[in-house]
Amino acid sequence: MADIRSPICVVLGHVDHGKTLLLDKIRGTAIQKGESGGITQAIGASIIPVETLQNVCGELLEQLNLKLTIPGLLFIDTPGHEAFTSLRKRGGSLADIAVVVIDINDGFKPQTHETIKILKNTKTPFIIAANKLDLLSGWQPKHGKLMKDINNQYPKIKEKLDMKIYEIVGKLAEYGFDSERFDRVDDYTKKVGIVPVSAMTGMGIPELLMVLTGLSQKYLNQCLECEVEGPASGTILEVKEEKGLGVTADAIIYDGTLNVNDLIVIGGVNKPLTTKVRALLIPKPLEEMRDKKTKFLHVDKIIAATGVKIVAPDLDNVVAGMPLREATSADLEEIQKQVKNEVNDVLIETDQAGIVVKADNLGSLEALINLLGKEDIPIRKASIGQITKKDIMDVHANQETDPLTAIMLAFNIKMNKEAQELAEKLEVPIISDSIIYKLIIDYKEWIKKEKEAKKSAEMADAVNPCKIRLLKGYVFRQSNPAVVGVEVVSGLLTLNQQLMKNTEPLSYVKTIQHEKKNIQEAKAGMQVAISLENVTVGRQINEGDVLFSYVSEKEYRRMKSLKNNLNSVQIGLLKEIAKKMREKDSLWGI
Repeated sequence: MADIRSPICVVLGHVDHGKTLLLDKIRGTAIQKGESGGITQAIGASIIPVETLQNVCGELLEQLNLKLTIPGLLFIDTPGHEAFTSLRKRGGSLADIAVVVIDINDGFKPQTHETIKILKNTKTPFIIAANKLDLLSGWQPKHGKLMKDINNQYPKIKEKLDMKIYEIVGKLAEYGFDSERFDRVDDYTKKVGIVPVSAMTGMGIPELLMVLTGLSQKYLNQCLECEVEGPASGTILEVKEEKGLGVTADAIIYDGTLNVNDLIVIGGVNKPLTTKVRALLIPKPLEEMRDKKTKFLHVDKIIAATGVKIVAPDLDNVVAGMPLREATSADLEEIQKQVKNEVNDVLIETDQAGIVVKADNLGSLEALINLLGKEDIPIRKASIGQITKKDIMDVHANQETDPLTAIMLAFNIKMNKEAQELAEKLEVPIISDSIIYKLIIDYKEWIKKEKEAKKSAEMADAVNPCKIRLLKGYVFRQSNPAVVGVEVVSGLLTLNQQLMKNTEPLSYVKTIQHEKKNIQEAKAGMQVAISLENVTVGRQINEGDVLFSYVSEKEYRRMKSLKNNLNSVQIGLLKEIAKKMREKDSLWGI
């Protein structure tokens, strides 16, 4: 039987912008203003029923002219990227809607950018909570109702608020999102609503819940349909050991009903795990899930959408983000195949050139792969779990074939001692971070440095082409060695550079002087004195002569192969030198 489940909401944003406080305030508001039992604590989630939403939002919901049909809102208790990326199902995010918290005074920060990118990739609808309204300079709380307080601020404060809102609007526009303050939005399918809030005082929380509820009600009904009495589908949030219970799995069930003694299939890196539910646990009423002393209630079944702690055998190697499916003996093989395919759709292992990627859970890996794909960064292998010696060897293998892919990106994971020692021994670079955005920035910086180092190594013994002119009236010595004044017409004149006149090698530059000081090189436009052995002014060279650096045919071909490392001046000089050489040999350098 199809039914409408609670939308699954997740709170995201930059560190210190108030995600946890906002989530706490939403829960607190629901408890304070709701009726008895107005909020239910599930494993990893808080369920705010529709009656409580109507109580909290009051007359605000009437503005939408909607009769609520959703049973409530399911908030994921752990805010941030870890919760969001581990909340996955095939084809995208398990979260139906997201709240992006932005400090209204601070604006966009690195994790804000990352959040918006991930939401765009997963096509997850979201609203903005422009937090810390109470800290907006000059803000005066008046009545405790958001729009009334905004309208009653001094004109300069209203202008300041608008300016801060439009800074957010501008940033969202860079990602292709049209947005506006929530009270000015006519169509939430076309514009992202921005709700000014204060997680500290609770200002704007009813309006935020109103927009979330209205948006879910109006535009997500089809997505929220679930088979209440059908087999359960879910995602693993966390695996941990509980005293007296052993290893347990916290999961969000988004479809169907899960019963004690049901057979379940959970995705694995190598193969799916098939096990039987021994117990289902939920917190006692009003217990705080993040409190380690939380006591649990045993239940016989749970119905989507909710969170639950599952007790079952063989959960030791299960990791976050893995899919969970209920199965029967009749369809077990088919369910195992589906779960295996779902995991394999994310994991990558090829023989092609590319970097090695590791992440803490399947959802994080999927988010990282998607963002790397947007940047056209090739991946050879992508997997989850701790970094192993085999991972290090996989990266090391790239050093021979393609050094620019000989690196590992590790999201939110550690490596064992053996792997670390091997990485140090083989000098395998590993970029590790708990922010995907930062991983990609650091990788791009590494690539830039590696390319510069490669270019320097390739060009270390390469000829610096140059063109010089002997200045008239500046012959300081005719021979042994000849010392003459020259102007560098183009390129770079360096010590020990071999020069030629016409097409034959002439002499080496033994010294370069500028303003009576010895220097190593002279750039275009400089006038310097140089000494040349084995030539005499008036015989082999004369005032006004134009000389070029000598480039052998072999060196010319090598320089051609390195043309991506050359600038336009160097390329132009090489063409000029080749033209001179081909006057004598038409096939020179070809």
